[in-house]
Amino acid sequence: MTIIYLSLTKVFLASAVAFFIGIAITPILTDYLYKNKMWKKKSGKVAPDGRETPIFNELHKDKEVGTPRFGGVIIWGSVLVVTLIFWLLPLIWSGTDKFNFLSRNQTWLPLFTLLIGALVGLIDDWRQVKAEKDCKNAGLSFSRRLGVVIVLGLIGGYWFYFKLGVMAITLPFIGPFWLGVLIIPLFILVMIALFSSGVIDGLDGLAGGVMAIIFASYTVIAFFQNQIDLAAFCGAVTGGLLAFLWFNIPPARFYMSETGILGLTTALTVVAFLTDSVATLPIIALPLAATALSVIIQLLSKKLRNGRKVFKVAPLHHHFEALGWPACKVVMRYWVIGIIFAIIGMIITLIGGPKL
Repeated sequence: MTIIYLSLTKVFLASAVAFFIGIAITPILTDYLYKNKMWKKKSGKVAPDGRETPIFNELHKDKEVGTPRFGGVIIWGSVLVVTLIFWLLPLIWSGTDKFNFLSRNQTWLPLFTLLIGALVGLIDDWRQVKAEKDCKNAGLSFSRRLGVVIVLGLIGGYWFYFKLGVMAITLPFIGPFWLGVLIIPLFILVMIALFSSGVIDGLDGLAGGVMAIIFASYTVIAFFQNQIDLAAFCGAVTGGLLAFLWFNIPPARFYMSETGILGLTTALTVVAFLTDSVATLPIIALPLAATALSVIIQLLSKKLRNGRKVFKVAPLHHHFEALGWPACKVVMRYWVIGIIFAIIGMIITLIGGPKL
């Protein structure tokens, strides 16, 4: 019983400390972002196929401009700080080593992918802001960002296969599905799929709320699988997300942007494989899956049906906006759907998943 209490304390403490660190560093970041006008100078975007997006641009003609990017720094910054605090704490306070959740087999890789993805996203956000000032092409190209994701996926797949000896994924209520070395390309594909879902960062509070629900779910899953370090890591990410969400609820003080969403989606891939829940990931992260799928359907429809579209505008949340739904209604309903399917996914994973 004492061990359970210590484990719960470790997880909840990581989450709470990350939240308060995120709240504490926000005024510093906000002051810098607004003082240096770190926002887009022109609203709107182009579709992944390079075409214009007139409906989206009309819906968001008065948005994005004047609201800084880089809000994701709050998320990964708070996770990094709380990880360092809990790692260094035993050096100055004996008996606190039980709270350190930095471990080779559970948290090295998700922390690594979170920070590398966040750094690449930070470069993209910085270039977008600076390039628009100089009237150049904004941000890193899609192919470059995709290339980074593929490299991270290759590193992750290599780590799982050669270092952790993972050669199968569990199909709920069925058992292990053996892949051998094919676990590496599967890891890459899952990371690419989650990367494509990053376009969910399009409405105030949407990405932050959805991601907080997903990582909170994985906190529970990892805890019941007795992966306490991983549970504490996911708890810390959840705490950082809630701190970000506190300031991202409409009207947003800043946007998550690439430095947040790219780090989160790459780290989520690792967490899904560590918990052997790849098969249930589309359920736990249904809003992400629906977002990515809506973009794919829209692109294929326009390509194969002579430009005809399935949705008024993709991704899906902007389709609902185009139908006349207020943005806050779209966001709240995504949260509700996210919670329901996260619960369903947790139940399937814990009951029908691997018995650890």
